[in-house]
Amino acid sequence: MISVDAHRETVTGLLGNAPVLRLPLASAAGLVLAEDVLAGVSLPPFDNSAMDGYAVRAEDIAETPVTLPVADDIPAGRIEIAKLEPGTAHRIMTGAPLPPGADAVVMVEHTDGGVTDVRILRTAVPGAHIRRRGEDVVEGTVALSAGTVLGPAQLGLAAAVGLAEVPVYKPLKVLVVSTGTELVDAPEPLRHGQIYESNSIMLASAIRSLGCEADVVRSVVDDVAEFRAVIEPRLADVDLLVTSGGVSAGAYEVVKDALTGQGVEFRKIAMQPGGPQGCGRWNGVPVVTLPGNPVSVLVSFEAFLRPALLAAMGHTGVDRQKVRARLTEAMKSPAGRRQFRRGFYTHSEGEVTGIVGPRGGPGSHLLASFTQANCLIVLPEDVDSVEQGDEVTVLLL
Repeated sequence: MISVDAHRETVTGLLGNAPVLRLPLASAAGLVLAEDVLAGVSLPPFDNSAMDGYAVRAEDIAETPVTLPVADDIPAGRIEIAKLEPGTAHRIMTGAPLPPGADAVVMVEHTDGGVTDVRILRTAVPGAHIRRRGEDVVEGTVALSAGTVLGPAQLGLAAAVGLAEVPVYKPLKVLVVSTGTELVDAPEPLRHGQIYESNSIMLASAIRSLGCEADVVRSVVDDVAEFRAVIEPRLADVDLLVTSGGVSAGAYEVVKDALTGQGVEFRKIAMQPGGPQGCGRWNGVPVVTLPGNPVSVLVSFEAFLRPALLAAMGHTGVDRQKVRARLTEAMKSPAGRRQFRRGFYTHSEGEVTGIVGPRGGPGSHLLASFTQANCLIVLPEDVDSVEQGDEVTVLLL
């Protein structure tokens, strides 16, 4: 059997790096910056007022109260700014340019709010309530570094320094295919021996949550000719094909039968659940094939697809947060395989480690228990049993 780590490395290498493209800021949320971007302007771009108040010379209000004539009114957005003459004040709004000659701003709350003349009640030191040019970002310096995930703050900064678009790693387009003659799409009524198809819904949702695009083909029957006829024409428009089902050792394994000898290798991975896997290229397109049971699908996504897709799109942090926790009950694991069990993790303030308990059994068909889980309990290949109170590794979902 192939190790989990070796198969993950193969899948990650298969995807490589996504191409770089320039996107408008509004389309770049959640994507990763592919290159350093420089500030086109300083932030702030000019000295400006941090308060609504009055621009003054600090020496003119060294003794208070004092009354000064209001020589000008400066709203935000004013372009032409008159010089502040000694012994006068300019009424100024937050964000408005500081007039030449002024070295302080007095908050309106510390005055009588006069329009023609203003009575100032408190002194101010030079620099009071002034935002200096470039104190946040200096023009020509790196505003955002390559590898940055573009969230609201990062996109706001990009806009503030004059960028309309940014270079990002392209969101991958993934074709998700579920296979099995037994599958029926809701709300069609079930007949005996049939089940409702769910894998494509789970996989597409998980893939989209990473910022990828996902197209879906549901419930392809177990017929090699039909599988190829339905899927092959779609390959030219996608970056990755992901299938579920049809990869085990039995008869009617449509994915295995259709893709063996076509550039896709099928292998047994030393894990539970999710042992039967496959990957390779079909007509030049990367292919990852997953087992058919729903828990195996989600565990395989976490173990292989999630880190590979994130890495391809430029993310450096591709792993789930890993913590240690004490078990609330004993567990068993098949020797020689890495077991992933659904669990629920809690951590109280003051505790060195949290606690975790399994949710549901190890069966790969027990999907309902996954909805009650917030983590995966990972038992390594050289462990076949753990006792209540033992510490285990937990991946937080």
